[in-house]
Amino acid sequence: MSHLSLYRKFRPESFEGIVRQEHIVRILRNQIEKNAIGHAYLFTGPRGTGKTTIARIFARAVNCEQPQGGSPCGKCAVCRALQEGSLDITEIDAASNNGVNEMRDLREKVQYPPVSGRYKVYIVDEVHMLTDSAFNALLKTLEEPPAHAIFILATTEPQKIPATILSRCMRLDFKLIPEEDLEKHLKTILREIGKEYEEEAVAAIARAGAGSDRDMLSIAEACIVYSEKLTYEAVTAVLGAADFHETCKLVSAMLTADMPTALSVSERILSEGKSVGVLLKDILNLLSQVTVAKTCKTAERLLALPKELFKEVKAIAAKADGRAILRATEIFIKTENELRFVSSPRISLEAAIMRTSYPEADYDIEALLVRLNTLEARLAEAKSTKATAPDLTEKRGKDARVAEDLAVQKEARQEAEYAFPAEEPIFAEAYFSDEPVMPAPSGPRKESKPSVKRSEIAVPAPAPQIASAARTEEANTKASSLPQSERSAGAPQDAEAVYGKFLQALRKTARGALFAMCSDLIVSFEGDKFIFATESETVYGALNRENHRATMAEVLKGIGIAAFEVRKSGAPVSQKDAILELKKNFKDYPIEIK
Repeated sequence: MSHLSLYRKFRPESFEGIVRQEHIVRILRNQIEKNAIGHAYLFTGPRGTGKTTIARIFARAVNCEQPQGGSPCGKCAVCRALQEGSLDITEIDAASNNGVNEMRDLREKVQYPPVSGRYKVYIVDEVHMLTDSAFNALLKTLEEPPAHAIFILATTEPQKIPATILSRCMRLDFKLIPEEDLEKHLKTILREIGKEYEEEAVAAIARAGAGSDRDMLSIAEACIVYSEKLTYEAVTAVLGAADFHETCKLVSAMLTADMPTALSVSERILSEGKSVGVLLKDILNLLSQVTVAKTCKTAERLLALPKELFKEVKAIAAKADGRAILRATEIFIKTENELRFVSSPRISLEAAIMRTSYPEADYDIEALLVRLNTLEARLAEAKSTKATAPDLTEKRGKDARVAEDLAVQKEARQEAEYAFPAEEPIFAEAYFSDEPVMPAPSGPRKESKPSVKRSEIAVPAPAPQIASAARTEEANTKASSLPQSERSAGAPQDAEAVYGKFLQALRKTARGALFAMCSDLIVSFEGDKFIFATESETVYGALNRENHRATMAEVLKGIGIAAFEVRKSGAPVSQKDAILELKKNFKDYPIEIK
């Protein structure tokens, strides 16, 4: 006898052997036991879920003389005749017999009574392939069939069937088979044929089956003949997947923003002959496993990977940010859809890898959140590292502590360069000005900064976040050193302390953009009114927006300030003040006013 494929050799002969689909089996069994059999059925669902198999079992069961629990007994004369081949059960492939002539021929033959059983059963597979004329020819027969005729229509695309046909059939929807049931079925077959196997290999084949029992058995058949023992490595090789360790290196590099490593690893994988589509599928599968490992406590049982491979997945999940994983998954899902329409799939894949591993170049909200989370994690790590050695810090002198603080600020400044990107450098004006910084229009003012020219500075201005953090700490220290009467009185000399408290409270309640704009302002008191001054026209306009003013007012109210104002510093001064400033700056030169 010629070799039979696994899905044909182990096709169930009774309802007891059906994998899942309990709801459909129960309906058909009850109809057989109660002799309430319908004349037309529509079996619909994904491929490989048992539509044709159940149709054949049902066709034999309705003709069986002594059905056992709704299933054919297989021993009576009718069952033996049907197993050997009978005209009472006719299977039609609508994909190749989809014309009106075939349906007319069926309509004529259906009038003849059955040969050995009680019913003539017609199983029309892939019925959605019939033409409109063929459906019309079949319609009248379905509406008023002979008493001995039963039609079973099977399809994977019920939306293509006319409503007039659907309304005359009992529709039974098949569902995808869970991986756990696929694993049990495959293990039963492997034990029956005497094949040794690894648990992880069986789990991998069940996952590759994607809910289809036939697809799973087709993959298993190739894996069985690949090696003496069914192993996870054999399954990976048969599926044509990229090396798991290489894929882990690629995904890890992308999630940690290491673009050079990611591109080099992808180049190495593709140079070995792996197709772009296979590599992209492997990346998506691994991202899914990383998500499970990061979010589920029972990830090891759910993934069913070998221990050493699960450790790699767990390590990637521990280092990666959740938003980065989600963003990478969305990017590659979109790329998978685009591959069908592009002429250079490899370039599209590399572009997706670069976009994932270089969030600085992406200005959508997800990329900004990924960068912000990364920055916060690094700053928290720097603070925890500093806090682990308090005794050592106390023993150092003042100069050593200052040097350490500067080093931490420098590192944090480098990390914070992309925390809140702006379309124009609106926060660097006070640091890179060719003119002296003008004081606030009135009231006490903070000590003005010396004029600094761009040509005299070799390094960029510190990022607003770091500058504000240092300023807040300095202001809080200054405020704590003042007497209680001065701290509560809102005296002019207390403006910096109030400013520090304001920034500290604003950081907890406001959005990052508002905090960044408020982090480099000139502050002073004018009576009981707190004055903010800025040289930037952009910052001045933004802070005077209604929503920003409301937020600032709420924060200031929390620290005891009822009134405030945002001003534009550098406004024109009076002629008298300008003359006094000239005489003060040029004492050795006679100045004559005309």
